[in-house]
Amino acid sequence: MKKSLGPNTLAQPTPVWAVGSYDEADKPNAMIAAWGGICGSDPACLTVSVRPSRHTYAGIMKHKAFTVSVSPAYLAAEADYLGMVSGEKVDKFAATGLTPVKSDCVDAPYIGEFPLVIECELKETVDLKAHVMLVGEIKDVKCDDDKLVDGKFPDPEKILPLIFSPGTRAYHTVGEKIGKGFDIGKKYLKKD
Repeated sequence: MKKSLGPNTLAQPTPVWAVGSYDEADKPNAMIAAWGGICGSDPACLTVSVRPSRHTYAGIMKHKAFTVSVSPAYLAAEADYLGMVSGEKVDKFAATGLTPVKSDCVDAPYIGEFPLVIECELKETVDLKAHVMLVGEIKDVKCDDDKLVDGKFPDPEKILPLIFSPGTRAYHTVGEKIGKGFDIGKKYLKKD
């Protein structure tokens, strides 16, 4: 029997994305966001939701761009710290030793040590009261060479992306591949 948990943010899992932007003084900044995902394929777009009170929000609005650096499990402490303090008061890059890298596609920095980076131009915003959902048009995806499958696609088993469980507020990572998409379900296709 399933137990009702009410209307809550308990989807499983959520990403641990470092949202990079230059702030209003053009200083590199990054914050962790868990509310996000791919939202379109033509053009390729993703969403991330940020509270307007966050330091990152003003920078994104000024520069009309942001990046998403996908945190690997082995940098969990650094990623967690990015979500604990404000870039208005602390230089998060100096504190963690992470490296801000200027995007060559958009007016925003990404984190050099994180293996997968998505560079976005702000396309539109949706006011959701507590958060504003930012829709970013993906201008480029960059991935460390040694984290690719066939030199073309990010490999989650090599990237080991950090994921977040909102209810327990715990970090996890992905497991091993269990099958190929649009393939393992073929046994249910009707034979005509």
